[in-house]
Amino acid sequence: MTIISSFADLFTLLTILICLLHRCGANYEVESVTGSGNVLSAKLKLVGGKAEFGPDVKRLNLTASLETDNRLHVRITDADRSRWEVPQDVIPRPVPASEDVLLHSSGLSNSSLPGNSTMSSTSSDLTFTIHTAPFRFTVSRRSTGHVLFDTCAALIFKNRYLEVTSALPNRGASLYGLGEQTKRRFRLQQNDTFTIWNEDVGRADILDINLYSSHPFYMDVRPGGTAHGVLLLNTNGMDIKYGGSYITYKVIGGVFDFYFFAGPSPLTVVDQYTQLIGRPAPMPYWSFGFHQSRYGYKNVADLEGVVAGYTKAKIPLESIWSDIDYMDGGQDFTLDPINFPANLLRPFVDRLHNNSQKYVVIIDPAIKKEAAPPQNESVGLFLQRNGTNYVGRVWPGEAYYPDFMSPHAAEYWARKISEFRRTIPADGLWCDMNEPSNFKDWEPLNEYDDSPYRINNTGIHRNLNNKTVPVSAVHFNGVSEYDAHNLYGLLESRATHDALLKDTARRPFVLSRATFVSSGRYTAHWTGDNDGRWEQLAQSINTILNFGLFGIPMMGADICGFTGNTTEELCSRWIQLGAFYPFARAHAEKTTARRELYVWESTAQSARKALGMRYRLLPYIYTLMYEAHTTGSPIARPLFFSYPQDADTYGVDKQFLLGHGVLVSPVLEPGATTVDAYFPAGRWFSLHGRSPAISLQTGKRVTLPAPADSANVHLAGGNILPLQQPGLTTSAARQSEFHLLVALAENGTASGELFLDDGESPEMGGVGGNWTLVRFSCNTEDRKGIITTTVSSHVVQNSYAPSRTLVISKVAFMGLPSPPKGFTVDVNGAELKAAGTKSRRNGVFTVSGLSLVIGQQFEIKVVTSH
Repeated sequence: MTIISSFADLFTLLTILICLLHRCGANYEVESVTGSGNVLSAKLKLVGGKAEFGPDVKRLNLTASLETDNRLHVRITDADRSRWEVPQDVIPRPVPASEDVLLHSSGLSNSSLPGNSTMSSTSSDLTFTIHTAPFRFTVSRRSTGHVLFDTCAALIFKNRYLEVTSALPNRGASLYGLGEQTKRRFRLQQNDTFTIWNEDVGRADILDINLYSSHPFYMDVRPGGTAHGVLLLNTNGMDIKYGGSYITYKVIGGVFDFYFFAGPSPLTVVDQYTQLIGRPAPMPYWSFGFHQSRYGYKNVADLEGVVAGYTKAKIPLESIWSDIDYMDGGQDFTLDPINFPANLLRPFVDRLHNNSQKYVVIIDPAIKKEAAPPQNESVGLFLQRNGTNYVGRVWPGEAYYPDFMSPHAAEYWARKISEFRRTIPADGLWCDMNEPSNFKDWEPLNEYDDSPYRINNTGIHRNLNNKTVPVSAVHFNGVSEYDAHNLYGLLESRATHDALLKDTARRPFVLSRATFVSSGRYTAHWTGDNDGRWEQLAQSINTILNFGLFGIPMMGADICGFTGNTTEELCSRWIQLGAFYPFARAHAEKTTARRELYVWESTAQSARKALGMRYRLLPYIYTLMYEAHTTGSPIARPLFFSYPQDADTYGVDKQFLLGHGVLVSPVLEPGATTVDAYFPAGRWFSLHGRSPAISLQTGKRVTLPAPADSANVHLAGGNILPLQQPGLTTSAARQSEFHLLVALAENGTASGELFLDDGESPEMGGVGGNWTLVRFSCNTEDRKGIITTTVSSHVVQNSYAPSRTLVISKVAFMGLPSPPKGFTVDVNGAELKAAGTKSRRNGVFTVSGLSLVIGQQFEIKVVTSH
C-alpha cells in the first residue's frame, strides 16, 4: 500500500494523471544536461510522434536561466533550425544563453543522467527542475515547496504546431489575465478557452472570443495570497485552455519562450513583469480629464455645439474627438473640404487650446492606394504579397498597409503626422483598425494561408485571414504576417508615439485598439466597440482590470456604450462608473441617438457629481500614473492587490480599487436602490460623506444605499489623499489649492504621497527632471487619555518650481476618536488659534485656513483629550 506523504507527492500524482489525459502526440527524452551558474541547458530528442499537424521536430534545445532573482526564463526551440521569435528591437530583453557558452561546463549524457536536475539560487525563490524519464520540467517556489508550473511528458513541437500542458492545483489556484476577451468574470473559470489572435470583432453580442489584443500572460494567486506570473512570449496565434486543474497551450508557430515571475505579492508580479516588457508610458496630465467623441459628428459646427453644451451644463470637458468624419473620403491626413475645412477647423482647435482644452483625431493604418508614393518609391514602406504592395480595402477604398517593422515606414509615418499637424495641431492620436482590419476577400497564396491547426478564431475556427491582411503577406526582412500579425498594433503605436514625441517635444498621448505584450510603453487602450447594455457596463470592469495586469494602466470603455440606443438610467449609471476608469471617454456610433452627458438632466447631474469627484482626485490619480510608470502598478486594481490574504477578494469583480485604497462600488443593474458591496477588514469612509464609517474585523458584504445620481466611493483607513478643487478643465483644477484627506486606520496611522510635474514633459520622474515628490505620514499616540495625532510631510524631491508656491489650505481627518472634551492644533510647532480654522462635522475633523507650501516639510499635531 502506497501512502501519499505530502502535498508535493499529491501534486506529482495529479500531474501524471493530467498528462495521461492530455497525451496526444510526441514524446521527447533528455539526451544531455549541462549547467553553469544560473543557467541550465538540455538537449532533447524525439522518441515518438504523430503525423497530425505535420512532422515533429527531431531535436530540441532547452535553456533555463535565472535572469534575475525574481525572473526565470525557459526557452525550448529547434536545435537545428532558427525559428521566428519576437525581435529584440521590438521587445528588448536579455539574450538567451548560447549553447557555445556551456560547451565547457559540467554536463551529463543520457547514459549517466539522474532522474532530474535542478537549478536554484539561494537568493531566488524560484527553482527549475528538468525531469528526464520521461522529459518534463517543473518550476517551484523554494520557500514553500509549491509547484508553480509542471509540464506533461507529451510535449509536441512541430513546424507550425506546438503544444504543452501544465498541471495546476485543483481549487488551489486563482488565475487572472489572458486576453483580450469580454468575460463574465475576472477570475478565470474552469474550461475557459482563450484564443490569442488580434481580430476586428465588435463586442455587441459576443462573449468569450478573441478581440483586438493579444496578451498570453496570467497571474496565479494561491491560498494565503502568494502570487506568481507566467508569460509565453510568442506572437503566433494560439488557443489556451484553462481546465481548472491544468492549462494547455496550442500554438501555431514560433518557440516556447516562457517567463516566470516570482512575486510573491500581486503588485510585485506586475512590477517584475513590466521590468521585462517595459514600463507603462507616462500619460499627459490632460489625458486624465473627461473626453467626448462620436462617430458621426457632422461638421465643425456640430463639434462647437457639443463643446458649448458641456459648458452650459457645467460638466467638465477636457477634449473633443473626431472619428473618420473629419477625413476626405476616409483618407488619413486629409480634411473633408465641405464639413471640416481647415479654415473652420483650425480656428476651432485654436479656441479649444485658448480654453485649455484639447483635440484628438483618429488615424487608421491603411493608406489610400492613389495617395501612396509610387511602387518604385515605396520600397520598404508597405506590406508585400507575391512581390508587390499588398492591396486591401478599408474606409478609403483600396489601400496599402504601412509595414511598421521597417524603419522606412516609421519615418514615412512620422513625416505624414508632422505635415498634418502643421494644418491641424491635434493633441493626441487615436489608432484604430490596427489589428490590422481589412474588408477585402482574399485568395490563398501559400501554406501560411491555411494553418494545419485552426485556432478558435472568433469562436468558430475562422481562417486566420478573416477581416485582416492575409497571413501570407510579407514584412521587412522577409518576416511573414503569419508570425508577426499580433505585433501590428504595437508597432503602429510605437511609430505614432515616437512621431508625436519628435514633432511636439511633449509627452505623447496615443490610444490604440490593437495591442500586444509591451504596448503599454507607448499607448493607452480601450475596450473597443461595446454596446449600450447593462451587462457590458459590468463586463467593462473585468477588461479594465485585466489590462492593468498586462502593463497598460491607461484603460477605459466607451461610456454609455458605442452601439445601441442606451437609456437615460444606464447612461447615468455608466458615467458614475466611467468617471473612475483610468481613461474616461464617452464615444458612440453614428446611427445611435445622441447621448452626450448633458442630453438628459439626470445624466448631467450624475456627470457633475462623478466628474467633480474625479477632478478632485486628479492629484491622487496622477500620482498613481507616476507609480505605474516607475513600478508597473495598475491604476485600477482588483481588491486582492491590496488584500491578498483575504481569499474572499479573489472573486470580487463588480468593484475595484483606484490605487491602494479608493474603493468604487457602482450600480450595475437597472432599477437598483442598493448595492451589495464587499469590504475587506478595516475602516472604510465614504468620500461622499453620506454614511457612517464601516469598521470590520473581518471582510464581509455590506448593503449600501444607491442614490440615483452617484456611485458609492469609499476610502480605506490608513490612506492620505491629496485633493484639489474641481474645475471644468484639468488646467483650472490644477491651479486650485490642495486639501489633504487623512483616513486613519484602527491604529491611528495613515500614509500617502503626491507627485507633481508640468504634466507634459516627455519623462516622468526621471533623473535630473523637474518634478516634486512628497510623502505624507500620520501617527497617533495615546498618553493617559491625551491623544496626539501627527501628520507630517517628507519632501523626497522638489525641483518642480510651482510646488514652491502651491499650498495645502485644508487638512481633514476621518476616524479621530470622538467626541473629545477639547482639542488643540499645532502647525509647525505653533498653536493654531485663528477663529474658524477648526471644525467637526459628520465625524470629519477639519483644519482650514492653512498655507502649507507643498515643497516644504511641515508637521500638524491635533491633540484631543477624552
